[in-house]
Amino acid sequence: MRQRILFIVLMIFSLACRPLDCRAADKVIAAVMSSDQPRYREAHQAFIKSLAALGYTSANVEIILQVPNPDSLSWSNTIRKFNAYRPDLIVAYGAPVAFVAMRESDGIPVVSVDVFVSDGPHRGMCGVSSRVPLVTLIKTLKDSREHIKPYRRIGVAYNSREIGSLKQLEEIRKVAPQYDMIVTEANVSSSSALESALPALLDHSDVIVATESGIVSRQFGKIVARAKARNIPVLSTMPGAAEKGALISLEINPEEQGHLAADLATRILEGARQSHLSLLSPRRIELVINLRAAQELGINLPFTVLSNATRVIK
Repeated sequence: MRQRILFIVLMIFSLACRPLDCRAADKVIAAVMSSDQPRYREAHQAFIKSLAALGYTSANVEIILQVPNPDSLSWSNTIRKFNAYRPDLIVAYGAPVAFVAMRESDGIPVVSVDVFVSDGPHRGMCGVSSRVPLVTLIKTLKDSREHIKPYRRIGVAYNSREIGSLKQLEEIRKVAPQYDMIVTEANVSSSSALESALPALLDHSDVIVATESGIVSRQFGKIVARAKARNIPVLSTMPGAAEKGALISLEINPEEQGHLAADLATRILEGARQSHLSLLSPRRIELVINLRAAQELGINLPFTVLSNATRVIK
């Protein structure tokens, strides 16, 4: 009798534990950020929101987020931990950790988000690019001084440890000669390195370009303040840069990055192979002009420059 009762209890327990929805039950997504930047946080929130709209909620998907130290060893260690945990998918925010994940993930598909890469196809990379045409940024700068003393020296603050930042530097090197400009470089891999390099960079520059490095992002306010004291404008491709004092910014939309990444992620969770998907280009790119910063710097921007802007900050 006792054995029969035990058998019935075990049967009831096994039926109760059987998943009702096998389509997305017990899915695990591991997410990692190259550095703790607002753009990645905003994209991740949009990613979660879009997943939920597509039926992947906290009820059927576990999302693990890691924000390691912004260095290659920490990125690599995080991916190795993911390999041991065996998630269904890795979502990598930013080019630095995305390339590490592609190289070191043990058969786990990777969706890259907000990755600035060179133009052209990228075999095996699936996700959303943040590449914007830096020629537009430089041309807008040139047009802003076309009829007066032009800018000749571009100072670039970048981090050679972050591939997206390095790719931006490489593109500026190619574009600058087209507008009779020379490039001065400052490789800043830490806050102290930036503090040390910034005075010399300002001494040899007519304009500063702040690339999408985590260090540069965290120190952006300092860069703008020091440049403003020298009457030097700052340009950037970082979302929100114009709002924080840049004269001109060419920005992707982090929310769009998250929405597009969620669509790719759900396709992989539902059986699509990463190799059959591609790297999507950003659809929403804003050219933002900070008219208030221009006035503070004594720059009279011509109507042609303002008319080409997507948005003007007054």
